Order: sequence, then C-alpha cells, then structure tokens
Amino acid sequence: MGSKGAGGGVSEGESVEPLIRLEQVTKVYRTGEVDVAVLHGIDLEIGYGEHVAIMGRSGSGKSTLMNILGCMDQPTGGRYVLAGRDVSHLDDDTISGLRGQLIGFVFQAFHLLPSLTIEDNVALPMEYQQVPARERRARAVGLLERVGLGHRLGHRPNQLSGGERQRVAIARSLSNGPKLLLADEPTGNLDTSAQRKILDLFAELHAETGITLVLVTHDPQIGRSAARLVRVSDGQVVEDGQVGVGA
Repeated sequence: MGSKGAGGGVSEGESVEPLIRLEQVTKVYRTGEVDVAVLHGIDLEIGYGEHVAIMGRSGSGKSTLMNILGCMDQPTGGRYVLAGRDVSHLDDDTISGLRGQLIGFVFQAFHLLPSLTIEDNVALPMEYQQVPARERRARAVGLLERVGLGHRLGHRPNQLSGGERQRVAIARSLSNGPKLLLADEPTGNLDTSAQRKILDLFAELHAETGITLVLVTHDPQIGRSAARLVRVSDGQVVEDGQVGVGA
C-alpha cells in the first residue's frame, strides 16, 4: 500500500491492491499545432484509507494530476487503475457512472447551487444515482448534522459563511458513500479560523470513516495536515513520503 517506498501497514508477504495506481502516466495537450506536455511518466500508488496531500506550485501539473485522479480527464499515455479497474480510456458514460459511485469532490469555490437549500444541495448527487427520495433526505440530514449544520437545513448557500458553505460541500461530497474524496484547494477562499476548522473536519471524517482522502494544494499548512505528502514539480513527482499528522 502507498507509493513505492512510502506505504505502510501491510504485513510482509501480503499483497494488497491499492485504490489508486498510476503507471507511467503522461498528459499532453495540443494548443494549435503545438503539443504541450504537462505530466511526464508519473508512477503513484495510494492505498485504501490513506490521507494524502498533493502539493505543487501553479503550473506544476498538480491540477492536471487531480483531474486524472478524479476521472475528469484521461491520460495521454500510461495506465490509471482505480479500485482494481483500468479507467484510462473508458467512454464518457462509463467513466461518469464510476465517478459518481467512487469519488466525492470538494472545490475551492464550493460549487453549490444557489437556488437550492443546503439540504437539497447535499441530496442532489444521490438523485443522480437514483437513491429513493426518503433515503436521500435522511442521508442528507445526517451528513449536515455531522458537519454541524443540522440547524440550517432550510437555508440557501448565500445565507451561510464561507466556512459553512465548505461544510455543505463536504457533506455533499460524502452523499454517495465514495471510496475516494478529492479536495482541490479546499481552504483557499476561507479565513485562517475557518481554514483550521475545515482541516480539523477532514481529519475527523477520515478517522471516523476510513475514506481515502487526497487534498490537492499549494498551501504548506494543508500539506502538513496530511499523513503523507506527494510533491509535484514540472509534471513529475519529486517527493513522496510520510509526515507527522498535524505537524
């Protein structure tokens, strides 16, 4: 489990398939008649239940890597195996279905629908997965209570603070019981106090549920909040190792 040399918790001789395995993944974009290589042969494994921060400066390739991990983009070359399935070149409908079942997303800009209550925002992904209405409501209420917003169910996003809106986004990301939670600069729009609370909430949810948590960021504070740090530069993994949780 973990990347080459960075994993742990597996007995000698025991083989465990990681949740995420990238093998020599490349990504090339065509701009006019020019090919722009963004990722250069990335090898990366992330095991079930890991808490990982992927760090890099703007232009490092970390956002492209996140898009591939989240099945929002496909590699130009190499393989991406997610939960034992090669998802490198699946058709749009198949990859969309897998994404809805396996992956939850949290974004810097929250991406909540302003016309819906926060309860309806959290319930919406379950509707796409055809979860019965009564179960959608019960699960949405439970998740909002877990993130401390059970008393705000009928409020709309514009009635909440930035930190509260990110809590709604986190609740929504968990609504379909994903195996992987991807958070892209999740504290970027928050003040220092709200940032700390969101990082604490991620840590609590990770400890409670055992979900695989991957935080993509340029912020060293977020990097230090994870158990493992993967640093990306110029489209390559240049550092991968364990760090002290909360260090």
